[in-house]
Parts: sequence; structure tokens; C-alpha cells
Amino acid sequence: MSAIEPLEQARRLLDEADTAPSLDALASAVALSPTHLQRAFRRRFGMSPAEYHRSRRFGQFKAALREGAAVTDAVYEAGFGSGSRVYEHSNRLLGMTPASYRAGGVGASIRYTTTATPLGRLLVATTTRGICAVTLGDDDAALERRLAEEFPRASRERVDAGREEWLDAVIARIASELGWSDAAAPAMPPLDIAATAFQWRVWEALTRIPAGETRSYRALAEELGSPTAARAIGNACGNNRLALIVPCHRVVREDGSLGGWRWGVERKRELLARERSRVLALPPKRSATG
Repeated sequence: MSAIEPLEQARRLLDEADTAPSLDALASAVALSPTHLQRAFRRRFGMSPAEYHRSRRFGQFKAALREGAAVTDAVYEAGFGSGSRVYEHSNRLLGMTPASYRAGGVGASIRYTTTATPLGRLLVATTTRGICAVTLGDDDAALERRLAEEFPRASRERVDAGREEWLDAVIARIASELGWSDAAAPAMPPLDIAATAFQWRVWEALTRIPAGETRSYRALAEELGSPTAARAIGNACGNNRLALIVPCHRVVREDGSLGGWRWGVERKRELLARERSRVLALPPKRSATG
């Protein structure tokens, strides 16, 4: 039996499964160790078994929508069980098409708001399909100008806080996760971002870096099974338009220096310091025997 056959078998099992099997169960079914299966599957298919199964279901979801199914029907036909499951992994959902993005957002209707944060002003923008931008800056005028430059052919409307559910949810989630608010983090709205498959992989990997920690570009490349892709990862970080939602501030140079950040290296330095301070202030986790 060749080394490829167990991986193809694992892929077929994932294609046929309504609910993703655990890594241990999948490894046992194809007679590989969980660690070897995880690494080999990612190397061959560019994603983990869990990511593959999730991607397959999102593909079914989008196909059902293209065929005219109602959103609720499409959610259940794709095997999500509830709409909340779709929102949990919304980064794999519906993105603005590359053609629409290249055309300056032609045909899109964008609503946005701004708010104050400990890192300066924050702008959050949404289309009718999802969040399309989260940016930081010194003042509202600069943030609005950047939004206009990125989507010059879209209609843009400013709304007051409390009048747009998705915008408010993003602001509340950021405030909660970064310790700016004690309120519980609401569900993340869907995203409307045009990106390549590789950029999605990088951004998803960034969200797995714990707050208070950093990774070098090379370490992240090795984690993705592409050890020579450090420069491409840097480009993916540079193209991130979702400040704080996709934590590209947690990637640093090989020597540990901060490097750049789209929203300013001083903000990056302050954000990392705030995250580390918050982690240190948390009570230690109790052991299973404690």
C-alpha cells in the first residue's frame, strides 16, 4: 500500500461524514498515528482534516445558495445543524468576489461606523453580505479616506453606533477579547472579504496564536507545512484588512523584533504589551488533580 492511499481514504471518509470524525478516530480508520495523519494530510491537501471537512460543508452551503435555496434551508442542507455553526466559521463563507473588489467595490453598499479604543480610532464597515473592513487610525477623517480609496465605486453610508447589528457585534467582540470590556463576546458576523485560499489559511492560522504570544514568519510557515513561504505569509499579513479580528500583530521577525504593521508599529507594540499584561493578570489554570 502506497503512502498516498491512507490519505485518500481519509479524504473519502471526510467527504462522506455528516459530522467531522475526531482526529483519533480518523487516524485509527486509516491505520496511521494521529500526528502523522495531521501532518501528512496538511502537506498533501493544504489543510488539516478538520479544515477540509469544514471547507467541504461550506462548499455545499454556497452551492445551495447559488441554486436558490433559502439561507435557513442551505444551512441545514450543508449539515451545520444551526445558523450559529455557520457564524462560528464565517471566514470560510461568502466573500466579495475578486472581480468586484478589483472594480473598487462596484455595486456594493457599505455602511460603517467609528469608535474610540485604547489604540486610537477604530472603523468597522459592512456590506449586505458581511464585514468588509476593520481598520485603526488616528482620526475618523483618515479612516474614512482609506475606506473610500479601497472601495471608490461603492456607496458608503455612515451610521451611528447602536443602529447596525453587525457593526456593533464586531466592536463588542473586539472590546471583549482584548479586555477593553467585561461584556461577553457576541457571535462573529460573516465576512465579505476577497482573498486567495493561501491568504485564508494564513489568517486562520493567525487566529490560533494565543493572546500574549507571537510567532515568527518562518515558524508560521512551518506550521502551515510550507517552510519556504515566509515571504508569502508576510504578504498575506500585509493584505489583511481586518485589524484585531485577524491578529497579524502576533507575527514578528525571526530575531524577535516587531517588524512592521499595517496600522503602525507603535500600536503593534502597545497591543502586544496589553495582551501580555492581561494574560499575566489572569488566575493560573488549576490542574486536573488540583
